[in-house]
Parts: sequence; structure tokens; C-alpha cells
Amino acid sequence: MTKPAADASAVLIAEDTLVLASMGTPVESELIREWLGEQRSRHPEIQFDLLELPARDAPSAALTELVEQLEIGSDAAEDRSVVPVQVFWLPSADRGKVAKVTALLPGRDPYHPNHRQQQRILRTEPWRARVLAGESAKVSELRKQWRDTTVGDEQVDFAQFVIRRAVLALARSEYRILGPQYKSPRLVKPEIMASARFRAGLKKIPGATVEEAGKMLDELATGWSQASVDVISVLGKLVSRGFDPQIDYDEYQIAAMRTALEAHPAVLLFSHRSYIDGAVVPVAMQENRLPPVHMFGGINLSFGVMGPLLRRSGMIFIRRNIGDDPVYKYVLKEYVGYVVEKRFNLSWSIEGTRSRTGKMLPPKLGLMSYVADAYLDGRSDDILLQGVAICFDQLHEIAEYAAYARGAEKTPEGFGWLYNFIKAQGERNYGKIYVRFPEAVSMRQYLGPPQGPLAQDQDAKRLALQKMSFEVAWRILQATPITATGLVSALLLTTRGLALTLDQLHHTLQDSLDYLDRKQTPMSTSALRLRSRDGVRAAVDALSNGHPVTCVDSGREPVWYIAPEHEHAAAFYRNSVIHAFLETSIVELALAHARHSEGDRVAAFWDQAMRLRDLLKFDFYFADSAAFRAHIAEEMEWQHDWESHVAAGGEEIDALLYAKRPLMSDAMLRVFFEAYEIVADVLRDAPADVDQKELTNSALGVGRQYVAQGRVRSSESVSTLLFATARQVVADQDLIAPAADLVERRIAFRRELRSILRDCTYVEQIARNQFFARESQARHARQAAAR
Repeated sequence: MTKPAADASAVLIAEDTLVLASMGTPVESELIREWLGEQRSRHPEIQFDLLELPARDAPSAALTELVEQLEIGSDAAEDRSVVPVQVFWLPSADRGKVAKVTALLPGRDPYHPNHRQQQRILRTEPWRARVLAGESAKVSELRKQWRDTTVGDEQVDFAQFVIRRAVLALARSEYRILGPQYKSPRLVKPEIMASARFRAGLKKIPGATVEEAGKMLDELATGWSQASVDVISVLGKLVSRGFDPQIDYDEYQIAAMRTALEAHPAVLLFSHRSYIDGAVVPVAMQENRLPPVHMFGGINLSFGVMGPLLRRSGMIFIRRNIGDDPVYKYVLKEYVGYVVEKRFNLSWSIEGTRSRTGKMLPPKLGLMSYVADAYLDGRSDDILLQGVAICFDQLHEIAEYAAYARGAEKTPEGFGWLYNFIKAQGERNYGKIYVRFPEAVSMRQYLGPPQGPLAQDQDAKRLALQKMSFEVAWRILQATPITATGLVSALLLTTRGLALTLDQLHHTLQDSLDYLDRKQTPMSTSALRLRSRDGVRAAVDALSNGHPVTCVDSGREPVWYIAPEHEHAAAFYRNSVIHAFLETSIVELALAHARHSEGDRVAAFWDQAMRLRDLLKFDFYFADSAAFRAHIAEEMEWQHDWESHVAAGGEEIDALLYAKRPLMSDAMLRVFFEAYEIVADVLRDAPADVDQKELTNSALGVGRQYVAQGRVRSSESVSTLLFATARQVVADQDLIAPAADLVERRIAFRRELRSILRDCTYVEQIARNQFFARESQARHARQAAAR
């Protein structure tokens, strides 16, 4: 038989060593016996005893010999080292995508070849067979761990504990060979079920049983294998077909994250605009040789064969409603704590669900609180919250989101839905996928040391969690690249259906690009190309290869516009870039407000800036009040001594606005205030405590009327998605609960919103004047060149 490679990590330190060997076939048995013969020759002073490693679910009767080898009361037995050994089969280096997928079929796993395949491998590729030894441990050390952490008190229980330790030691040796992307937990359910900690907590829940908890762990636990890790990238590329196969990364960020993950476990919290996000994160980790993640997903995605397949790829399916099930909540909390304690990584959407508007939603704290509990319980000295910014040049799902905005219901998941989703992905070129990893947030920094004061103060803990989660989301936004589709859609939505030429698009976009450069805002490849006419042409051609942009190219030159029926779809792209222009847009509206104010106009400017921040807080992320004021002051630095100009009012404020490039408030914020104003209008004659559904249905009807009458600028303001946030705004303004002056305050609020919309119109007119002035200059330049 061909001699296999030996594992250099095998360290046999005791004079008496028990080798627990996993020998599933005669080939593996012979290889291990040959290896053991070599060890005996090299270390004649050491006594080696060989015992086949029992299966972890072996009956008690099958553990008799192992129990005897671990016999208590014998000093020799207590000093004995236990070394787990197995034959590890490396996969062939030239496997393709088909081979990786078929490896999931019975008998095709290259990491666990059958007897006949093993014989062939030794004849043709002997380098693929390695005798692998896990880290050794003394019996006395193992026995102490067993007594400290588990509930068993029989020698059979100790033998089962030793088997689990051996399996885990061998798993660690495997991923040291394969790379950190193969690092995954094993024996999760047996380890948790045997834990003294877990059993003690379970006893405190009235009516809870070990059997019930075990079934819940079966529902939660994943079934990682090397073969399933290999297929992640294949499945990820299938789901994301239609995009450039090369995901765009920032290599510096990846290097920094790799270093951080070597020191602490992490929770990867990703922005969520597409179902593709759930496939992108595991692919990104594998492509960059980073440890894999346990991805949380709704139980609604566990349908058919997809459930088992996703489980084997690290997906943890959780129930949607768990508030009234204390046993399930406890089991989920302990599961999260176990994963963190063993230094594995978790991942889920920080928003909890897909954003159907294109902008980030507020963070959800449910799962985060379980991770915080694990940290505060001392199960890790720190946990990193690693934001993941994912954005796309285009998405086919925007048609679905536009339907939701008009009141359509969500399509239930299933095979038909999955087939149609993947089919739609291949119908056109959607550009690139961009993945960014901003600097991680330390849980220790926000929650203090483990087992500190926050462990007992739930209110303080929740406040700290909110601040911590908002910081992660803020960093995600700051790292998200601005795309060409967002900038082009924002521009064309301001024209109210009028078409622009390529030259008009090109020169108008330059102001936005200049602003983004000044602010050092990350931009995608497609956005950077907007500096050239060819780059602009590529962007509008991509957007008009379907929707939402329409191209008219039958005249003297092509022109592009957004038709009314496609405004909701275009708004998704526009909303994905608003964060980069949010503060500068607020500056414009605050200046317009001060322009029409009496008295202290500087104070009016600041008061209005803070008021707009308060009104928009349910739609957008903002820095804290002090930082926000600093950002606004920084935005005003384009004009020397700006406060004196604002104080002067009138034409001097007009001069400030005319000098400002770009003017973005109408393009970015009008639709949100229009949606708020529609809801405020409906509230005039709505009863107190009007519910969400009734308010939304009424707002849809009134909004459609106002679109038909031209009382709102576009149909995108009439959106169930925007009305949902508007409902939060009016509730925050105390306009829902019964009160004696409710009608008067509702009318006053609508009046305030209409005043803000007049400010939008004022700024819009100045922006149009800027546009026409530039058009005139360009026309004169062309005429001069022609002469």
C-alpha cells in the first residue's frame, strides 16, 4: 500500500498514549496501523494502545472497552494521553462546479470516499490521503472538563464526552489544512444537551422538557460538511447569475477584518435589499478564505429540498413568532451563546427584512439581544459586530417592490417562486455586486466588561444595544458605494417625465460627482464612469434595457426619461443614494425656510434643520444631535461667513442657494414630505386611533386623486411603503391618540408640511434656473465652436 502523508501536528507527549482512531474502512484501518508502526519506531519509550473511535451515537454496550481504557482510580490511566487519529481525504484539485454539486449526493463526497474509491486514490493520487492526528489531552484534563461542564455522572457518560472531544479535535485539524473557510461547529446538539448550564436553565422554565428542547435544537442546528461548504459558491453564483461573476471587494477592508476575526467571534450584519444578499455573504467569506457564518433565516425559506440543502450550508431557520414560547426563546438563546462561545460567526440582516424602498430600515434588536446576553454572561471576552454593505448596479426585484408600493401582496416562497426568481436573474445583465466591510463595532465598548452592570439592568442594556446597532448601520451606510443607477434615476425623477439628452445628463451629473468627491464618499465603478459621456451612455443604456428608464432614439438624437408607471421602480435606485445627500438636502430646505422667516434667521435656520431631522428620523439614519449640527456647519463651509449672509436674509440667502452645487433637496426629499402630507390630509377627518390599514387605504385613495389632479408631483409619493413610515411620523407627533385639540394639531401639522413642500419648490426653481443657465452657456459654446 502507498504510504500516506503524516500530519505534522500530531504531538504525543505521554509515556502512555491511547490512540482513538476513526477507521471506517479496511483501507483506513491499514493506513492508520502503518502510521502507528512508524510512531512506535520513532518513540520506543512510549506505549501506544490503539482503539477504534466509537461512533458518537454508539450504544452504551459498545463503549465498554473505552470505559476500561479510561478506568478511574488508576494513576496511570489519569496520566495517559488521548490522541484522536483519522485518515483525512483531500479532494481532487481540479474539481469543477458540477463535481462540487454532485458531491452532495450519497457516495460522491470526495472528503469521505468509499472503500473502492479509497483504493483508487491510493493508486493514482496518494497525496490525497493524510493520516491526521488531533490535539492530545490527558485523561485527567478531560475528566475535569467533563465534571465541570456536563450533567453526566456515569463512566459511560465520560466515555461519550471523550468521543465528542476527539471528534472536535479532528475537525479543528481538518480546517487547519483546508483553511478557515471550512471552520464549522460539530456536535452542536449533543454538546448543548449534555451541558450542565443548559439543563440547569431548562429546569427553571415551568413545564419544559429535555425532549421538547431537543426537538427545537434539531430544528435550529445546521449540518455543515466540507462538501456543502464547497457548493456554497456554486449555488451563490447560480442565484446571482446575471451579475458580473467577480464581486467587487475592498481588499484593505478584507485584510483588516481577517485580523479582527482571528481574535474574536463576530456577528456579520448585512444591509438587505435583495434575496441575493443571503447568498452573497457566504460566498464573500469563502472567496476571501474567511471563516464561514451561521446565517439566520425565516422558517418560511425552509421548503422542499431547499431546507435540508440550506441547513447543510449553515442556515439556521428560526420561527417568525416566538414571543409566547419561553422554551423556544431559551433554546434559541442558548444556541446563539454556544456558537459564540466556540468562536464561530453568526450573520443576519440588521434590518430584519428586505428594504423594499432602497434605503436602510431601522435595525432589529431581537437576535442582537441574545448575542449581548451571551457576551454579558462571560461566554466571550468581546464580540465584534461586523457591518456588511451590499449594493448592486441593478436588481430585477424592483418590479416586485414597485408592486408592493402600489398595494400588492407579497408572493409566498416555494419552488415556483424560486424557479421564477432564478429565471429572472438570467434575463439580462444586472452589472456588478459590491461588498464592503466597514470597521467592526466592539460589543465590549458599548456594553462594558462581561458580567458587568448591564447584565442586570435591562433598560440600560436595551439603550446600549440601540446605540450599538445604529452605529453599525451608520457605518454600513457610510461604506455603501454610490451607484450610477442611483444618481441617474435621481436626476431623471426630477424632470417630471421630460426627457434629457446625453449631454444634458452628462453635465448635470458632474455637480453630484464633484460633491461626492469633496465628501470622499465611496463610489462604485459605474458611478466613477459617469465622468465621461461614454460612462453616462452605458448607465442609461443599462437602465433602459428593460425598466425603469425609457429611451426614445427615433429622432435627431436619443433622449431618456422615466415614465409615470416606472417612477416607483426608479425611486428604489434613487433612495439607495439619498444617505450621501441627506444632510446637504436639509441645509437647502433650512436655508429656504430662513429666507421666508422673520426675526433671527440664523436661529430659524438651525431650528428648521433640527426639525427636519426629527421629522425624517423614521426614514433615515442620522448622527446624534451634536454630530449632526457639526455636519450641517461643515456643509455650509462652501460659503465664507455664511451666518452673516443668512442673517441678512432675502437676496443674500438666494445668492447662497444659487452658489450651491448641487441642489438636491427636491430630488431626494420631496416625495417623503408629500407622503407625510397625504397622510396628514387624510387625518383631518379620520377618527382618533385610526389603525394602520385603514389609514393606508385612505391615503392610497386620496393620493391617487391628487396625482390625477397634479396636486402631488409624481405617483411615487403614493406608496404603501412610504405611508407606513408616515404613520410612525404622525404617531410620534401625537396625532393619533384622542385629545381635545387633536383636530387643530392635525391641521397645524399639515400646514407645516405644506410649508416644507413650498420650500422644496423654491429650491427646485433655483435648481432649474441653474440648469437652464448651464444649458445656455453650453449652447453658446457650441455655436462659438461651429463658427
